[in-house]
Formats: sequence, C-alpha cells, structure tokens
Amino acid sequence: MTELGIGIGWRPEIAEAVEGLSGVDWVEVVAENICVGHLPDSLTRLRERGVTVVPHGVSLGLGGADRPDPARLAALGEKAVALGAPLVTEHIAFVRAGGPLTATPLLEAGHLLPVPRTRDALDVLVENVRIAQDALPVPLALENIAALLSWPGEEMSEGRFLAELVERTGVRLLVDVANLHTNHVNRGEDPARALSELPVEAIAYVHVAGGVERDGVWHDTHAHPVPEAVLDVLAELASRVSPPGVLLERDDDFPPAAELAGELEVIATAVGMRSAGATGVPRDDVPERVGAAHLHGAPHPAPAPLVASAAQPLLIGAGARVSGGAMPGVADAGTVDGDGLGGDGFHGDALDGGRDTDAARQRLGLAQASLLSALVAGTPVPEGFDSRRLGVQSRALAAKRADVVAKVAPELPEILGGAFRQAFLAYARSRPMTGGYRRDALDFAEHLLVAGRPEDPVARRRLTRWWQDRSGSRPPGRATRLVRAARHALAGR
Repeated sequence: MTELGIGIGWRPEIAEAVEGLSGVDWVEVVAENICVGHLPDSLTRLRERGVTVVPHGVSLGLGGADRPDPARLAALGEKAVALGAPLVTEHIAFVRAGGPLTATPLLEAGHLLPVPRTRDALDVLVENVRIAQDALPVPLALENIAALLSWPGEEMSEGRFLAELVERTGVRLLVDVANLHTNHVNRGEDPARALSELPVEAIAYVHVAGGVERDGVWHDTHAHPVPEAVLDVLAELASRVSPPGVLLERDDDFPPAAELAGELEVIATAVGMRSAGATGVPRDDVPERVGAAHLHGAPHPAPAPLVASAAQPLLIGAGARVSGGAMPGVADAGTVDGDGLGGDGFHGDALDGGRDTDAARQRLGLAQASLLSALVAGTPVPEGFDSRRLGVQSRALAAKRADVVAKVAPELPEILGGAFRQAFLAYARSRPMTGGYRRDALDFAEHLLVAGRPEDPVARRRLTRWWQDRSGSRPPGRATRLVRAARHALAGR
C-alpha cells in the first residue's frame, strides 16, 4: 500500500499557501475541478517537486441505484493518469436519483447523501464498485460520508457495512474521522464501535476536517478549525493502525498559512507521524492521546462476525418495501438494457454467486428518488424519516446550491446584489437541480428573466446579456414558457 504521509487538500484559493508549506508530502484535488491537459500551474509545480497528487471524485454516485456512468469513470481515470496518481478516491453515497430506472424525473442532489445500510443497497454498491474497479487504471478507495439524517430500518452498522464491502470487493477505505464524529452527533453512532468493526488494514488514508454544531446538529463545513472531538477520533484510529496517510481538508473560510501549518502539526502529532513516516500496519504501540478516552472508557469489543442481521423491511413513501421482498404493485425490473445487459456490459446476476441486482436496483432507486424528491422538490416526507431532520437537510442543500452557483457564476450575485440569495432560495424551493451547477445558474437566470426580473432595467439588461452569452439564444417566448410550465406540472404529479 502506498505510503503517503501528511497531506492537505489543494484548493485554488490556497494554492500559493500549500506550495509554501513545509512537511507536506502529498495533496488531494477534487477531480471534477481539473481538466486533463490544463492542469493548474500550482499542481504542476508540486508534482515536479515530487509531491504526490491524488484525485478525489465527488460525482460518481456509486451508492446510487444506477450502474456507474462510463463517461464519468473514464474522466476520473484520465485524471489519475495525468496526475501520475497512485490511487483515486470517491464516496459511499448517492448524488442523484430518478430517471429511466424508476420512471421518475431525474434529480441531482448537488451533495453526498447516505445510502441505506441494507442488503439491497450493499448488493448494488458491491456491483457498482466492481464495475468502477474494472474501469479505473489505478486502485480505488472509498470514503464514509457525514450525514444529517438516518434511513429507517437499517440492517447493519456503518462499520459492518464497510467491512463487508471490503470483503466482497477488495476496495480500499478512505476513513474520514470528522465524518465519524458528525455521525456520532447527528445519528448517535459510536466512532469507537465503527473503528473496531473496520478492516483497518484496508485503510488507504484518513481525512480530518472541521465543522460546527448548531441546534444539536453537527455540520461538516470544512470551514472551521479541527475540533478536539475529531482529534480524539483520529487518536482512537491511530491506536489501532498507523495509517498510510492523513490529510487536512479545508474548503472555505481559509485561514492564513501559519494556521494551516499549525493544524497539520497537531494532526501529525495525534497520529505519531512525520513526513513519509507511515507504515499502514495494525499497531498496539501507540500511546493513547489525552482525551481519546472519551471514545472508549471500556475495552474494545472484538469485531463482529460478518453475518447479516435479520432482514427488516425498510419502509419508504406509502409503505413501499425496500428490503426483504418485492415492492407491492411493482414488478421486478428485469434487465436494464434491451440486450439483457446492464449499461456496463455485466449481466445483472453475474456477480456474487448469482445474486440478481436488477430487482434490488429498482427498489433502491425508488427509495432514493422518494427521499431526494422530498429534500429538493418539496414532496411528502417518506415514511419512517424524521421530518425535522429532513427539513434541516433540505435547507442545507438549498444553501449549498446558492453558495456553489455564486462561485461558478460570480456575475449573478454581482448583478443582483443583496437580492441574489433570497431570490435563488425562492427559486430552488420549487425547481430541483436536474443538471450541474452551471446549468442551474443558467436556469435560475432564465427564471428571473421570464418573470420580468430584476425590476431595475439596467440590471435586467445585464442579466439578459449574461444569459445570452452563455445560452446562445434569447429567453424563451410565451408559448415556450407555457409548454415548460405544463411539463413541470406533469412531472410534479
């Protein structure tokens, strides 16, 4: 396993600071933010200095019901080759739902959402991971995510879910200790138990990040200093294994370089690591850091055997049965393509000793579409979910959409001024994102222009020019608007 050492997430806003930090062995870059053939000069200089660069994907959605998109896999693989990366990483999450599999509108979350820890979800994830592994030119590692909400009727703990995924695929793990802390606060899950159940020898590296608690909910912001509680989880992990690499993530509200250097030093001290000093083997020789006892006042239990717990039905929407049997009134999905093959070329029952994932994919797809629709389109909360917690997640998704649109299209808040955020959030309440953030920005601008906004004629002319420069045409006429409105009404039924 590649020894990485101490690293930091490379972001354009702190590129100069990262280049100037001493003791940084490697960096991680968001894969979707770079283009092959047009790498940022800062990354090129770091590579020339011998700094390892690892691409970190956020859009594959391997935990979704559909098989992975070959184009997205190819793009991720090309970036790994261009960077000379020893591995690529992604997330155990779904990021979109709906579409042909469920005969519902395709919705984009713009965020990493948790998969239910059920047999259906695990079977689908295993097949998706194997497809990705076959397509990628380097090893794949997957990250546990932070979540504001829990699926009802889950059949496994997070640690057992991840352990069985590793056992069935051989995939490596990117363990985010900040996400373990987030799930401890938000879902009552014990980080020590999760770590005790993980196959620590599969860890490729570790993420560390900051967040903030508001009204009893922990938000994994990546915009705050790493708190003591997250360092406690990191120390707990380091008491079990010397990870091959540890990386600090920071995505917003960037501090001065000196503060970043100080956080890196604290992290290195917590794991007993210096540059290029990782071994990646289980350990019992690391002294426990002061404060880590919060996680494990009693001796750790032995890892639980990888045996499925009794299957309990997971109820979504109007009593739909997601695990433990076919959904009432819904036939099995059968094959995905007309030729009897999935889009990746695998038969649905070709993996794991004859398990047929097609029916599981449809059940999982309907469950995920129901949840995502409630989060981004205002449809009823599926049965078994905490409506208050879904409200928190829904508002967080809308706020993130506004923040990212403001970054990818900075002209919009400049043109609209202080009215941008309120106008965008009002737009987002009734119009889910169905494409990427750039498409979202164009659709938002079109929505305003169709409504005769902004009222200031100078601002409206500027917005019209901005929209025309990027869309290649004028805002739609009345007939087109009526057709779109009818389609939107039908899609919402």
